[in-house]
Amino acid sequence: MGAFLDVERRGRIAILRMNKPETMNAIGTHEDCEDICSTLQTLADDRSVSCIILTGNGKAFSAGGNLKSMQQRQGIGVLDQPDSTRANYRRGVQRVARALLDIEIPAIAAVNGHAVGLGCDLACLCDIRIAAKSALFACSFIKVGIVPGDGGAWALQQVVGYAKAAELFFTGDRFDADTAKELGLVSRVVEDDKLLDEALAIAERIGALVPRVDAEKVAAMAIEARQYLGQHARFFVREMRIKAYAQLLESYKSVQLTSLASAFGVTTDLSTGSCRGS
Repeated sequence: MGAFLDVERRGRIAILRMNKPETMNAIGTHEDCEDICSTLQTLADDRSVSCIILTGNGKAFSAGGNLKSMQQRQGIGVLDQPDSTRANYRRGVQRVARALLDIEIPAIAAVNGHAVGLGCDLACLCDIRIAAKSALFACSFIKVGIVPGDGGAWALQQVVGYAKAAELFFTGDRFDADTAKELGLVSRVVEDDKLLDEALAIAERIGALVPRVDAEKVAAMAIEARQYLGQHARFFVREMRIKAYAQLLESYKSVQLTSLASAFGVTTDLSTGSCRGS
């Protein structure tokens, strides 16, 4: 909707494409972060959207943060002082992470190439991740002397577990799509030219099962259901009382008949209520 994201609608599905292929879709400015956050908020408010697909234009999903801007102490990364750096993260990439965590729409990351640093973290913050065969992943913060200030240290371990996440962060190793699948980072690996089709197929299945309706309609449906269930419950209780009373009478009749038969020395046939002499 802004300079960083392109949004395409296909029915109930919204396809979000990070659109800075010249920088491998690196996030470099607070304007980039604002574009992502405002787009997600707009989609969250749109009840006709049932699923989101996040992917990248060009040969990369996202190269993460813009290192050139960081080296110049500009943009979303490290500034001159620790307190200003902390504030910079909070009003930038941490807002993006919170927006992805807070949105109540299933999100699919279709990883079409490099997903490095912040790019890998963006994928982890989606609910479902699928990868093209050419995709490459890395949690390479340590190799450029920075920390995953967007919350990636938390997000990755939610997906692959603490031990493996720690190994990936402490080594900064790069790994391919097949390794990502072995780790559980992605659920499937497909041919590059099939990636979007695969993501759309999953999104369509989700959209068919998880329609988003207006909250007022949900409340009205709940009230109606409660009224119906209340009437049904009263009817059910009444029927149970009638049946219980009928069984009590039948039991009483049987006990009375048996007692009388015993007193007169005869046997009873409870199925017919008849008596026979012994």
